[in-house]
Amino acid sequence: MPESILTPDEVKSRIGMLKFTDGVPDRETSQRLYDNLDFSRGVEAFLKGMPATSRYAMCKGFEEAGIKPNQGIGITENLMDARTLFLTPNSTTVYVFACMDLKDGPIVVEVAPNVLGPVDDAYFRYVTDFGFGGPDGGKGGKYLFVPPRYNGNIPADGYHVQKTPTNGNLIIYRAFVRDGDVAAAVRSVKASARIYPLSAAANPPAQEFVNTSGKQFNTIHANDFRFYEELNAVVQNEPADAFDPETVGLFAAIGIKKGKPFAPDARMKAILTDAVAVGNATARAILFDSRDPRAKFYPDRQWYTGFIGGRYDFTENGERMLDARVLFHYYATGITPLMAAAKPGSGSAYAIAARDSLGRYFDGGKTYKITLPAPIPAKDFWSFAVYDNQTRSMLETDQALAGIDSNQPTMKKNPDGSATIWFGPKAPGGQEGNWVQTTPGKGWNTLLRLYGPLEPWFDKTWKPGDFELVD
Repeated sequence: MPESILTPDEVKSRIGMLKFTDGVPDRETSQRLYDNLDFSRGVEAFLKGMPATSRYAMCKGFEEAGIKPNQGIGITENLMDARTLFLTPNSTTVYVFACMDLKDGPIVVEVAPNVLGPVDDAYFRYVTDFGFGGPDGGKGGKYLFVPPRYNGNIPADGYHVQKTPTNGNLIIYRAFVRDGDVAAAVRSVKASARIYPLSAAANPPAQEFVNTSGKQFNTIHANDFRFYEELNAVVQNEPADAFDPETVGLFAAIGIKKGKPFAPDARMKAILTDAVAVGNATARAILFDSRDPRAKFYPDRQWYTGFIGGRYDFTENGERMLDARVLFHYYATGITPLMAAAKPGSGSAYAIAARDSLGRYFDGGKTYKITLPAPIPAKDFWSFAVYDNQTRSMLETDQALAGIDSNQPTMKKNPDGSATIWFGPKAPGGQEGNWVQTTPGKGWNTLLRLYGPLEPWFDKTWKPGDFELVD
């Protein structure tokens, strides 16, 4: 009898001593194993369910700010700022966002010209792009979003028709600001953007716009037991087969089941409360301390990517890169192939930094500097945005922008064309125009964005400096 197929009467494990009688577990061992199984599935449900709860939290936050699904459009008329809790936005472009719920039928979305951004479904899966990356090619136009298993008539022409696997869908795009004229970009959106049911296409209602600049509301998913309640809300709103059977089975295993109340007993609630704490901690380790060597852009720099493998769907060679998906969705929102696979001269490139040149996490009470060597490979412009490690949203300081970009008239380059930027609670003397404020007692991280990245970024002949601790 091969030893490899046998189970000893006592097995020492990380969850304690497991006891058997000729291969049969005793009652205490069975309970211990089921507790561990429920815990491990709770952790996995957090890591795997995060895309769904992130999309849900965004639409819930928009609704609380007055942006009604299928009716309202939110717009940052005075740009984004730290008053809104929003995963890693920037403060250099006008954001436009809306949410669709297709339970009652198709929805028409009219898009303004000169915009760029995706539509993602209830699991943050890519559906389509608007604007320069989408079917309208930046000219604007009408899109028709059709729900799963829809059997009604679909207009033969006049629309870019998009079928989506879920009822819930998120719209988020940027309206480009030209020559610093934010008001003009806002006017363009308001002149053309619309959202309404197809049933109202003959006589669309007046469009509701909500200026979200400066508004205090939250669009970030919970990291405590409420996470599972958010996940349950998504499952109840979607068709039973909106997600693959393995995912549906995972959620059902912890009590989140289509058409059933989510009502864990005291034992299960305690396990899930522990599981979400470990899941959240795990996501933070994956984001800020990745063990994947593919995460780093350069072996001798601290910069790393939010798109490991360069794939928006987090696949490689048939593999779903699970930790890569967690890293992105815990940090950011909005999925489109254009984010993961920019091309020289178009789109944008992103690089994350959370540590200084010696590998220490940034301290908001200390001062750092970084130099971007010349020539900086950005055809359009580049920017830094600073985020709170806790929320991954903009760091709230006296500086509304929470960052800096190369278009700001106060930002000065060095004589050789390079740029040195300072980060700290107070501006060094004479560097006020090249300074980003941080907050003592708060950890922070930053995204370097290159708009219209050029070839030296892609072939890595250009490297941004590391952050150097000044004091």
